[in-house]
Amino acid sequence: MASTMASIVALKDVHTQLKARMERTVEDFRANLLSTRTGRASVHMLDQVKVDYYGTDTPISQVAQISTPEAQLILVSPWEMTMVAPIEKAIRTSNLGFNPMHDGKVIRVPVPPMTEERRKEAVKHLAGVAEDHKTAIRNIRRDGNDQVKKAAKDKLISADDEKRANDEIQQLTDVEIKRVDELFKAKEKEILTV
Repeated sequence: MASTMASIVALKDVHTQLKARMERTVEDFRANLLSTRTGRASVHMLDQVKVDYYGTDTPISQVAQISTPEAQLILVSPWEMTMVAPIEKAIRTSNLGFNPMHDGKVIRVPVPPMTEERRKEAVKHLAGVAEDHKTAIRNIRRDGNDQVKKAAKDKLISADDEKRANDEIQQLTDVEIKRVDELFKAKEKEILTV
């Protein structure tokens, strides 16, 4: 769809910024989905876990190779053997419900099948996260509408341009909120599938 705002000099940057901010919000939601636990093991399940690496909280993926050799197992192979115990401790204390074990070289993280209750909790939590992201998108829309209103007040654009720009911002908002909803629905289906 051609952008009306992009063709109006006073609103060109507004349109670009809004679109970029909304897309970043959707990408943040997508990242949240990747680290959400389902019944299957995924290397992204440990994305939020940080380990103390020489005094710096570092994501595990930056100090070890993470793989899923089986549907119910995550394998963490640290690049430095001294990191085995700290990584195991970080996973154990992460509140993800994992019980890692190591043999001195690699850490095995069995992913227990999720109970019905745990699945429903995960979906409920994700629904909240999705709502937060949709609210963020609506706040970006409000910022855009404010910028358009200011441009109209400063006589940089006509009343017709203001109306078209507001309509376009609403369309952009609807598209991005729909993307969040679609991502949520797909993940919900994945979580609830036994």
